[in-house]
Amino acid sequence: MIKKMAILNAFKLSFIALPVAVGLACASQPAQAALSQGTNAPDFTLRGALAGKPITFSLKSALTKGPVVLYFFPAAFTAGYTQEAHDFAAAAEQFQAQGATLVGITAGNTDRVSEFSKVECRDKFAVLADPGALTAILYHSVNTEHQTLLSQRTSYVIAPDGNILLSFTSNNPEQHVSETLESLKKWHASQVQK
Repeated sequence: MIKKMAILNAFKLSFIALPVAVGLACASQPAQAALSQGTNAPDFTLRGALAGKPITFSLKSALTKGPVVLYFFPAAFTAGYTQEAHDFAAAAEQFQAQGATLVGITAGNTDRVSEFSKVECRDKFAVLADPGALTAILYHSVNTEHQTLLSQRTSYVIAPDGNILLSFTSNNPEQHVSETLESLKKWHASQVQK
C-alpha cells in the first residue's frame, strides 16, 4: 500500500513539475529575431487604408513595381508610433524618388488604420491592419511584452525579387527612415553597376 501511494504521489508531482519545467524552458528562450538580410520576404495580402480610403495590399503585386519598404509598428495613435508615421510621411517623396512603395503594418488598434493613414501618415502611404499579428509572426516581428500580440518596431527593405535588403529593429523612430533610405540608395547604386 505504501509503495502504491509513493508511485501515485510521484505521478501527481510529474503533472505539476512538467508544465512548470516547460514554462521555464520557454521563458528562457531568447525572443526570435527579425528575418535577416538576404532571406526571402514572405508574401502576404492585407487590408488597410491609404488617405483614409480602404485598400487591399499584396506584397507580390507591389514588388512588380519596385522595392517595398515595410515597417511594422505596435499601435496607431501612440506617441512614438505617431512620430514615426510623421517621419515617414515627411520622407515619402524621397522613397518615391527611389521607386519604392512605403507601407506600415500594425497589429494594434487595427480598427483605426483608416483614420491613422489620413491624419498621422498625412495621406502619403498605406497603413495595413494585421489582426492577431499573423503577418508580424511571419516576419518574426512580434513584440511579446504585452498580453496581446503586437508588432515589434521593425523595418524591412525588400528588393523586387523578394530578397530582404535590410532588416532593422530599433525603438528610435527617426533611425527607421534614415536606415531604410540608405539601404534603398545602396541597392539602386548596385543596380546601376550591373
